[in-house]
Amino acid sequence: MSQLVTIFGGSGFVGRYVARRMAKQGWRVRVAVRRPDEAIFVKPYGTVGQVEPVLANIRDDASVAAAMLGADAVVNCVGILGEVGPNKFDPVQHEGAERIARLAAAAKIPALVHLSAIGADEDSDSDYLRTKALGEAGVLEHFPCAIILRPSIIFGTEDQFFNRFASMTRMSPILPIAGGATKFQPVYVDDVATAAVKGVLGQAEGGVYELGGPEVADFRSLMQNMLGVIQRKRIVLNLPFFAARLLAGGFDLAQTLSLGIFTNSILTRQQVRALAHDNVVAEGARGLADLDIQATPMDNVLPEYLWPFRASGQYAAIKSSAKNLRT
Repeated sequence: MSQLVTIFGGSGFVGRYVARRMAKQGWRVRVAVRRPDEAIFVKPYGTVGQVEPVLANIRDDASVAAAMLGADAVVNCVGILGEVGPNKFDPVQHEGAERIARLAAAAKIPALVHLSAIGADEDSDSDYLRTKALGEAGVLEHFPCAIILRPSIIFGTEDQFFNRFASMTRMSPILPIAGGATKFQPVYVDDVATAAVKGVLGQAEGGVYELGGPEVADFRSLMQNMLGVIQRKRIVLNLPFFAARLLAGGFDLAQTLSLGIFTNSILTRQQVRALAHDNVVAEGARGLADLDIQATPMDNVLPEYLWPFRASGQYAAIKSSAKNLRT
């Protein structure tokens, strides 16, 4: 019988790419999620019955243990960018990660890959980065040979970064950002998935890997690059951090006062705190090259999924070509 991998958060942005690649490797894939009925789309990643969504709640020992029963490897892709309802940073990114590692070790599962983030720091003023670091510590405490992947901003078809800002250009001639001088090293989602697969297959040593793409650019430059791809002219307005904090505080307050009816997916105080720090691979850190993965440039991918945000959508290239026709 083929080997089995359990991917917690396997229907999410990164998880679905890991699931697809593991299925191509011939493994059976168990996609562990809170709502399996909303993850049916992962089934065609493999042959009939090869990829199956199952119920799992990483806040519950029994649920996690059941999801990894009989597994030969575990990948944890669960993470949140903001707190909504019961989804808080500590239960998800700290306690949840530690629970998965503890139960994987107890079940004597050979391999564990954990997805974290560049900038993870237990002393960070960002709860997102603080709990990422605490999650890493919990994983290594119970599973010392685990592979921890720390990506920078991840881009790809379903991303919440370029897609989000490209969408904003449809509504206003001004594109507001915070932390315009903050540096990022965007990494392609499928490169991250490839790194996770190498961890599962035993093709990588245990420890921490920081994953970044071939380009390092500040936030403002990334937005200008995105505007070039979608062929729109917008003013990129960099908000001072004090103004961004006030704005984010107002959005957070609105979410609290509305009892969650309004979800702050615009800008949170936690995001503003994280934006105050560069998000690039540390000097001397192991990365994609150490995993024999060639980093994918943004220009090879962004036009493939950002074209719907062009004023003429799929007809932009045709219209541009038509302008060169001579009458």
